[in-house]
Amino acid sequence: MSTFKPTDLKRRVLRAGSWSIAGYGAAQVIRLASNLVMARLLAPEMFGIMAIALTAMMVMSMISDIGLSHSIVQNPRGDDPAFLDTAWTVQVVRGFLLWFAALGLSAMLLLFGTGGSGPGGSVYHSEVLPAVVAVSAFAAVISGFQSTKMASALRRFDQRRLVQMELISYAAGLVVMIGIGVATRSIWALVIGGLVSNLSTAVLSHAWLPGHRNRWRCERKAFKELLGFGKWLFLSSTMSILALQGDRLLLGAFVDAQTLGLYAIAALILGALEGALARLLTAVALPALSEIARNDPSRLREVYYQLRLPGDIGLLFIAGFLFATGQLVIDVLYDPRYSAAGGMLRILALSLIALRYAHAYQIYIAVGKPSYLAFINVARCAALFISVPVLNHFYGIEAAIWGIALHGLAMLPFVYGFNAKLGINDLRRELIVLPVLPVGYACGALLNLLQG
Repeated sequence: MSTFKPTDLKRRVLRAGSWSIAGYGAAQVIRLASNLVMARLLAPEMFGIMAIALTAMMVMSMISDIGLSHSIVQNPRGDDPAFLDTAWTVQVVRGFLLWFAALGLSAMLLLFGTGGSGPGGSVYHSEVLPAVVAVSAFAAVISGFQSTKMASALRRFDQRRLVQMELISYAAGLVVMIGIGVATRSIWALVIGGLVSNLSTAVLSHAWLPGHRNRWRCERKAFKELLGFGKWLFLSSTMSILALQGDRLLLGAFVDAQTLGLYAIAALILGALEGALARLLTAVALPALSEIARNDPSRLREVYYQLRLPGDIGLLFIAGFLFATGQLVIDVLYDPRYSAAGGMLRILALSLIALRYAHAYQIYIAVGKPSYLAFINVARCAALFISVPVLNHFYGIEAAIWGIALHGLAMLPFVYGFNAKLGINDLRRELIVLPVLPVGYACGALLNLLQG
């Protein structure tokens, strides 16, 4: 007899969501404080160079992703020590392979720069970029040693220690970053601070979290299960990261380091909002939908829309609000050198409209249909890499940014089609929240008038 209780699930979801949002809010305060301080210590072009280095590493990381954490959360064997140890062993090996790949990329960038290839003003021509890529990529090795206790905590909706770990790690990285920044005023403050944060997380994941202590093991059955589930997530992750980070990769070839640095500042603000949703999807939506899919699949549509509603309202309101106040936000937070980021932020705010459907991607994983997610991300990646270069060529950089902001809307027909196959579409619930967008814009316009 099943012991599944919907009321118990709701309680755990609310508790995990509360911890997750509180922790994310505190982490963003630390990140924003760090960004504001470092923006006064460093030149804008340093943020552009760091954006390329981090984006390159994220792309390589996602390209090699086979969904180890997702597998632990979703798989019925997610508490089995043999399964956990196999996942951890694969994770460690992957971390070293990523770093070796990054060293190869660094060598290529060095040849690219010193050989005089490419436009002289592009970010890829920077003399310091190869070294920054090589050193910052060592974070992959550090993260590879993180304990699977972190994924197990997500499976149990146990967010408290994860949040505490994250805040300690961010704080440690911030202290080191500011200290080196004050002493050197160099980009290495950003690099070393990031490594310290990753190292803190890895150490705490073993020392502080309860659960199974990982050891070297590779069980054949577990390995096959991980690869079987992960093959579609591998394709999906590859396309997803190219779509999510492809904007910086593309713009890096079109603009100079300063312009890309301004774009990175605008994207950072939107990234904080996107990160909040991603946190909830990982900490709440995926575990909840996976548990519903295993125990009570008839309630999937109801739970799906219950989970989506707060995000739909928040994202639509913020999209309208920032479309009206993007310039004001940048002018208040940053000095005049960063003013041009305001117009970029206004346009990018509209990307939040399509972000509402990220919950659907989690339900595809929960019900064992990662192929749906892979297809959507392939199409999304194609939309980005076709529209942005074309718009930039014919209409300039501002049009390219419009392409970045709106390319996600091309995925909506696919989302509705796959949702129809799963029987989870509800047109009334889709339409009833749309008026929140103009309400957000009206509130932003009113704030502009009051400030003027």
